[in-house]
Order: sequence, then C-alpha cells, then structure tokens
Amino acid sequence: MGRYGWHIVVLVIVVLLLFGARKLPDIARSIGQSLKVFKKEVRELQEDKPAAAPPAAPSGGSAPETGANGPAAAPEDPPGA
Repeated sequence: MGRYGWHIVVLVIVVLLLFGARKLPDIARSIGQSLKVFKKEVRELQEDKPAAAPPAAPSGGSAPETGANGPAAAPEDPPGA
C-alpha cells in the first residue's frame, strides 16, 4: 500500500460497520444503476443540442432609431382592451 493506503482500509472497515456486509452489494448495485441512468441522460442531452445557433442580425449602429419627430413611440393600446 502507498503512503495513505491505510485510509482506504479504515474507510472500508467503517463502511462495513455502518452498513453491514449484507447491504453492501445492494448499495453498490443501486449506485451502479444510478450512474448508468445518469450517463444515459448526459449522452441524450449532448445528442439533443442544436448543431449551431443562427447568427445574430447585424445592427445598423449603436444609436436608437429616431423618426422625423424624435424617437419612435410605442403603439397605444386600442380602447377597450
């Protein structure tokens, strides 16, 4: 074992004491199934990504558009709306 190999031994002993030898295979199986589902979902998300986003429309300038009478006003709501 390496310099800190005894940490792994202590960790295994603590896990055995907490969960017992009978539950460890069930816990490992559950973790394995969870990782399998997680990897599948990540793979599906990567396949669903769009190829490329359409380029943004070039702007005519940084100043807002103004009409002959000043800045364009927002349209008013029709009466009764």
